[in-house]
Amino acid sequence: MDWQKLTVLITGGTGSFGKKCTEVLLKEFHPRKLIVFSRDELKQHEMRQRWSDATGEWPIRYFVGDVRDKDRLDRAMDGVDVVIHTAALKQVPTCEYNPFEAVLTNIMGAKNVIDVAIDQGVQRVMALSTDKAVNPVNLYGATKLVAEKLFVQGNAYSGRHGTMLSCVRYGNVVGSRGSVVPLFMNQRMNGTVTVTDERMTRFWITLEQGVRFVLRCMEQMHGGEIFVPKIPSMRITDLAKAMAPGCEIKISGIRPGEKVNELLLSDDEIRQAIEFDDMFIVQPCFSWWGSGNWNEGHTLSLGFRYSSDSNPQWLSPNELMEMVTALEVQ
Repeated sequence: MDWQKLTVLITGGTGSFGKKCTEVLLKEFHPRKLIVFSRDELKQHEMRQRWSDATGEWPIRYFVGDVRDKDRLDRAMDGVDVVIHTAALKQVPTCEYNPFEAVLTNIMGAKNVIDVAIDQGVQRVMALSTDKAVNPVNLYGATKLVAEKLFVQGNAYSGRHGTMLSCVRYGNVVGSRGSVVPLFMNQRMNGTVTVTDERMTRFWITLEQGVRFVLRCMEQMHGGEIFVPKIPSMRITDLAKAMAPGCEIKISGIRPGEKVNELLLSDDEIRQAIEFDDMFIVQPCFSWWGSGNWNEGHTLSLGFRYSSDSNPQWLSPNELMEMVTALEVQ
């Protein structure tokens, strides 16, 4: 891919991932044009203070719109080559309390992105997913599982030589809005931090790592894959101790829709998954998929589990704090 010749659109472009992706693309990849698509005019205004669309310094445009609005997506994707789909309702309690809204954004919004991308002749679309889509126990995870299915099977609608659609699936992002890191940052000022369950473990990735993984996978995709990076696990109690030394850790009780441990590959996906040094790829099992698309990976044994509690790679307290410190100085 020659990014300098491409027009890129990011849905949910004012979110944590979208802003970091914008930064990396503009500074290092230099696309012909970058379109930030989101429904939050205030956050777009704040982004303009850093990357103005008025001076000509940056090849960037801001579109106010919602992925629920197919007509607005159709206008925004006119002439677009590459779409990175990050827009979602992602807070577990919010989705549990507002289930219809979660479905409209996470599922119907995904359908709209796919339909418009195909109609507009977009070359590649990469959607962001989550470990919560694997054997989901909450509505957020369930909607992301459906979105994954839509993006994989959407390739049957686009045709072999049409729009390619794939997903990236990874774990919790350090410092993303509403995540546990900013929560602990605020709570430690009062001397007490809350953890829902002392056994809880999570996969962990930084925004920078997530963005670079997505961009690399976009360059390699054939359409239909689910890309899963190999990332470390962490115990939430270890994070609390590292971020708030000397503070009391209060166990508040597990919330509805919350898992103790997360999976990044389901038992059934193991049959279609192949392993590389730094990632797994779940290949689709449909007739349109080219069996020779990925020849270098290794198949996985049926007893393999990629779970946050049995992960061979763990973050040390020092590594955790390096991530957190990097966030605090930004």
